[in-house]
Amino acid sequence: MENKYAIVDIETTGGRAARDKITEIAIVVHNGTEVLETFETLVNPEVPIPYGITDLTGITNDMVRQAPRFFEVAKKIVELTEGAIFVAHNVRFDYSFIQEEFRRLGYTYTRRQLCTVRLARKVFPGYKSYSLGNLILAMGLTAGDRHRAMGDTIATVDLFERILAQPGLAAKEVRSMVNLGVRESKLPKNFSLEKLHSLPEACGVYYFHDENGDVVYVGKSLNIKKRIAEHFANQTEKAAKLQSQVDDVTWELTGSELVALLKESHEIKSMRPPINRAQKIREYPFVIHTYENQGGYICFDVAKPTAKIRKQLQIISSYPDLAHAKGWMKAAQKRFSLCLRHCNLDDRNGPCFDYHIKQCFGACIGEELAEDYNLRAQQALLTLDESFLEQDFFIMDKGRSADEQAIVLVEGGEYMGYGYANLEEITANDLESLKECIQPLESNPEVKRIIRRFLANGSKVKVVKF
Repeated sequence: MENKYAIVDIETTGGRAARDKITEIAIVVHNGTEVLETFETLVNPEVPIPYGITDLTGITNDMVRQAPRFFEVAKKIVELTEGAIFVAHNVRFDYSFIQEEFRRLGYTYTRRQLCTVRLARKVFPGYKSYSLGNLILAMGLTAGDRHRAMGDTIATVDLFERILAQPGLAAKEVRSMVNLGVRESKLPKNFSLEKLHSLPEACGVYYFHDENGDVVYVGKSLNIKKRIAEHFANQTEKAAKLQSQVDDVTWELTGSELVALLKESHEIKSMRPPINRAQKIREYPFVIHTYENQGGYICFDVAKPTAKIRKQLQIISSYPDLAHAKGWMKAAQKRFSLCLRHCNLDDRNGPCFDYHIKQCFGACIGEELAEDYNLRAQQALLTLDESFLEQDFFIMDKGRSADEQAIVLVEGGEYMGYGYANLEEITANDLESLKECIQPLESNPEVKRIIRRFLANGSKVKVVKF
């Protein structure tokens, strides 16, 4: 393999690239056969190094006080990694920190990447752990000082050379991982692997444009780069259309998955991209449907109907699995004191179980009149309706950076829009200021379903009711 590899390791003040800084970096330039050049330096992070980090790495504030700051070594890093494949053990960690340091300087840093953790799993299966420390012990890798940049880089170089020495499989895995599983021949004509690698590995909405600049497809993903690579690696009819029609890609980061879902829905409806369907069809095979029995009582049932039967049912909500559907049905039954039998949650003869514990008023045996029972059943039907949103609330989710949060507003049962707030300036209790951050957008049944499903799936977001 005639390639240039830049094998990299860094030490940092913490684990988050957006917040923490680099304290040391080592780079070994390799051609797949031998080492060509090495570079290492401490870096002044311009922030204090936490005691726990010093205890782990041995790097102290005194050691970095006179060290160059990142901007002073940035040119050297660019030169050493130019045209090279960026290799690291858990590459996303090292790469994200270096990308973030360049971003702070106003420079976009992009390189093709290769992860020796993933490679080692493929080429050397069977180890309990693929941490660098475990592989050093298990494989007898050559290593320098642990948790120091050059010491760990030396171990990564030894591991990488052993991977490359494996016949057949290693070369195939290296090529596949560097290319993100995409054959270059399948990329649109103006798309290169370098462009693919320059895409963000973050949550947002992306837009495929044709050669006239018109949007032909809109999508969303938690990892834009990974999703776009999948489009071009697939062998589907849609993938073939994208490969033949796409000329360029743009994107907008959202931080929040919910905002990405809502924005994707809005963009598809407003732009009507030709490769998108009218609206993305998601798999929700289980449904709650309603009907009136011979006694005039409103009944509910959970089912997984065929497409033909589905058209005959009065469906009020749909779900990805049986557990979600049953959970919503049981919650509504309990909240509105509905009869277990009329919710198809009890198939015994005579009174249902809840009647015996005085939580059913006897609809199952005709003791409660249908007109009285149906008042509560109608309320349950309303709350189970996917397009129904109760109460007024904000949903607070991850923002596009560490110092902001995404906000989605529901008021009067309607979706009002989304926005972003800097929480150093606005608190969750400052309702008027939060409302001022909201970009007004049209409510419709689809976006209300998106919100309900997102919340029902147990997503880790904060709901602020008002």
